[in-house]
Amino acid sequence: MKMWIIAVLAALAVGASAQNCPNSCETMKWATCDGTPCSCYLLVGDNQKQPLNCAALIPKCFLMKAEMYRAKKGLDTRTVGGKPVETAFVDNDGIYDPECEADGKFKAKQCNNTEECWCVNSAGVRRSDKGDKNIKCEKLVETYWVRLQLTHKDGAPKSLSESKLKDAIADALNSRYQLDKQLIDKVQYDPAARLIVVDVKKPMGDRTIDLSRTAYYMEKDVKVLPLFRAQSKFEPVADGHKLEMEKILVYYVDEEPPTFTMKHLTGGIIAVIVVVVLAVVAGLLAVFFVQKRQRRYKKTQQREMDNM
Repeated sequence: MKMWIIAVLAALAVGASAQNCPNSCETMKWATCDGTPCSCYLLVGDNQKQPLNCAALIPKCFLMKAEMYRAKKGLDTRTVGGKPVETAFVDNDGIYDPECEADGKFKAKQCNNTEECWCVNSAGVRRSDKGDKNIKCEKLVETYWVRLQLTHKDGAPKSLSESKLKDAIADALNSRYQLDKQLIDKVQYDPAARLIVVDVKKPMGDRTIDLSRTAYYMEKDVKVLPLFRAQSKFEPVADGHKLEMEKILVYYVDEEPPTFTMKHLTGGIIAVIVVVVLAVVAGLLAVFFVQKRQRRYKKTQQREMDNM
């Protein structure tokens, strides 16, 4: 009888523990939460469980690994398919299967499980030419400035000003992505183009703030579907009006300039450069021959006068 009571109490304790474990992670809709004590994890490979802190945004490197794994398994990942400074660049390579550090940071060298490798910044965006596995990536270069270029749908009130918009954007970034409002450096607005430009900066040398998380979550909000369990999107409320975003472009500015070379320019750009170079060379040759002919003419005139 005593053993039976103990078994019943144990079962009740397990049941109570299971009830205390949430079945979802607010910051990651693909997460699984179970166990005693309760913990949440994300599948990033076959039998590879990445523990999560659901009280914060999940590191971008973990999110990319999970998305690649889900795509390989045929699981749902999505439903739809101006530079701030000269050194800014966008992510033209898209998603790949990254190598992550234990804390969720990207490793400086990435190969996407191939023989071709490249160097990335702290946002996981390629910042070098591609090479073989002998490519040297000395360190992970930090992204300290992110420019979010957003376009909202029609319907914004005509009275909407940059100051009101900045407050609305700051509130939305803080409440949705846990971003400190002090990091929002500038907000610019072009009502005619429905264009919003948000500059988010952290102090150079800072390694405690990860701007890539906010940028990645926001890109999914606008381009695809939210990564949050709740499927509401990024829609700041400005002057009493909800702004629904339809396009986003993210520029990354690193503490050190990227190291791209000519071979990654498009064919059209290379063709234009070649034409310009040939035109300059032809012009220089034309000037050279004209000057040479003029010198010969002057010498001939001088000899004729000498004979006379």
